[in-house]
Amino acid sequence: MWRQTELRLRPRPRGFHLVTDEIVAGLPDLASVQVGLLHLFLQHTSAALTINEDADPAVRADFERHFNRAVPEGAPYFAHVDEGSEDMPAHIKSSLLGCALSLPVHRGGLRLGTWQGIYLCEHRNHGGERRVIATLQGE
Repeated sequence: MWRQTELRLRPRPRGFHLVTDEIVAGLPDLASVQVGLLHLFLQHTSAALTINEDADPAVRADFERHFNRAVPEGAPYFAHVDEGSEDMPAHIKSSLLGCALSLPVHRGGLRLGTWQGIYLCEHRNHGGERRVIATLQGE
């Protein structure tokens, strides 16, 4: 079985946000898959997807602080500044984290670790709705 769906994640402020439940809710076919893979592809260049700690919100806040320090806004060497001071840093952060994930599916659910969740890493101040292409393969 193969299914492909476009998911639309609601707009979020800049930061790292857990979206596991929102993604699973958008994939009703997931419940029927005994074994398979879910591939998620974010169709944006100023946001990212990653997997990390889903229990303590301080982890997500620490991620935001770290990436803002590693790729500072307003660096004098950025030439791409027409879309706002956070745009070029958002592109770099997106490339560092990546725009795709492949997740194992088992008995109708994602086979994430005990403390793992899917993050939408929103690097723009006003990124808006984000589109994710979800490709589910399995039996």
